[in-house]
Amino acid sequence: MGRTNKKYNCIIFDCDGVLVDSEPIGNQVMVDMANELGANISLDYAYQYFKGNSLYHCMSKVESLIPSDLPTHFETDYRARTFERFKKEIQPVEGVEALIKTLKVPFCVASSGPENKIRLNLELTGLLPYFKNRIFSCYKVQKWKPDPAVFLWAAQAMGYNPNECLVIEDSPIGIDAAINGGFDVFGFTAHDYKSELAPRATKTFDSMLELQKLL
Repeated sequence: MGRTNKKYNCIIFDCDGVLVDSEPIGNQVMVDMANELGANISLDYAYQYFKGNSLYHCMSKVESLIPSDLPTHFETDYRARTFERFKKEIQPVEGVEALIKTLKVPFCVASSGPENKIRLNLELTGLLPYFKNRIFSCYKVQKWKPDPAVFLWAAQAMGYNPNECLVIEDSPIGIDAAINGGFDVFGFTAHDYKSELAPRATKTFDSMLELQKLL
């Protein structure tokens, strides 16, 4: 895939699966906790139904699969278990730090996760210094993808209109959020096992080196 003709003034990165390789960890914990309650699901199921969605959506889906109500402490337990796993296992997405160092335009991160989770994962992977005060969480605006609110907030805070920005996403729901806000969006296909991103995204790429060439 060749270089894109359009020049963007600002890059908005999703966090999970784009900057940090957290999706396998977070989804495996969700699968483990759901199965402890009788859900009987696989990691493939999680990638299909949970990836890119808010935690509340995932919890509601789990509750529909089990014979009883979800325990009231499920969210707290999930956060605690994922944070422990992140501290031991999380890595930056391969090549992303090298990519960030080449960027000549402002950039930020806009994610569905709570800000403390975004900061933790960026800190653990050595990426936090690049983002500092340019972190935008859906929890702040209380609207989740595919609603474009978090991307619109990020663009406005960075000082740009949506048509001047490029969003980098790895989930269909995130790509839909960007499109709903009037953004161009490039889809990262490293974990796009069902080829769902290409029909939606402005362009797709399968490595950060390829994204660097596109930009």
